[in-house]
Amino acid sequence: MPASDLPVLTPETTMSEVLAKYPSAQRALFARYHIGGCRSCAFSPTETLAQLCERNENIPVQEVIDHIQSSHSEDVKLQISPREFADLARIDTSVRLLDARTREEHEAVTIPGAQLLTQELVQEAFNSWSKETVIILYDHTGSRSMDVAAYFLGHGFSNTKCLAGGIDAYSLEIDPSLPRYKVEMEA
Repeated sequence: MPASDLPVLTPETTMSEVLAKYPSAQRALFARYHIGGCRSCAFSPTETLAQLCERNENIPVQEVIDHIQSSHSEDVKLQISPREFADLARIDTSVRLLDARTREEHEAVTIPGAQLLTQELVQEAFNSWSKETVIILYDHTGSRSMDVAAYFLGHGFSNTKCLAGGIDAYSLEIDPSLPRYKVEMEA
């Protein structure tokens, strides 16, 4: 995505606005600067990028903005649309569809053919799957599965993608028979 197409961030953009424009910003900030991933490095939704950078060893604001935007562009490359996934699954039966939601969510509604991502399944994948295996991960809305994708990519599974919009988008765009739901914490 060209930089001119990216949502604008300025030093005065609040963190709530940053996260609304760039949902992956918290992951990007934590990975590079150890900001926002735990209680000791948390930020306030009303804190501006300039304030955040100042209290974190005066990190240059433009450097942080550039990092958020480049991380976002990389995340976009890791996603597959529900339509692209449906088309791929129809022609390639070896695709591994992994559900990164909770067991309760998985038992309530599942995309056909998906396996619940458990520690045992991760171990099986790392010990016996080809590193070329096409892996599609999904969660409820497409945000948490990005962390799992990074984990698989970091272990050499280069054909790992996330279902953009998660099972919710899949239900809307591909299979309306799958019931949609809302998780209390997301509301």
